[in-house]
Amino acid sequence: MALIKLTSFQELDQLLQEKNSLILLKNSITCPISHEALQEYNKFATEQEESVYYLNVQEERAFSNEVAEKFAIKHESPQVLLFKNKNVIWHTSHWNITYKNLKENTNT
Repeated sequence: MALIKLTSFQELDQLLQEKNSLILLKNSITCPISHEALQEYNKFATEQEESVYYLNVQEERAFSNEVAEKFAIKHESPQVLLFKNKNVIWHTSHWNITYKNLKENTNT
């Protein structure tokens, strides 16, 4: 399915109102670890029935910080957050963002 870029907390909040679950990658456009994580995330995204989402932390710093603050999850980049019923139920970062880890922990 599609990999969709989010640019505001309002977009994320609207999706959380509409969807039971959602996966979000917070990604850096300059970090080599983020580049690898994005490749793994893209591979994962191609097999999903639902869209998966990302944000670029350099372009959307306030949005990224708001996600960390509202869900009480320390900001890291790259970082994946799995939301269920409007709450973060799993998250991981850096080299732990692998296709295998995403498949195992998102039950897809």
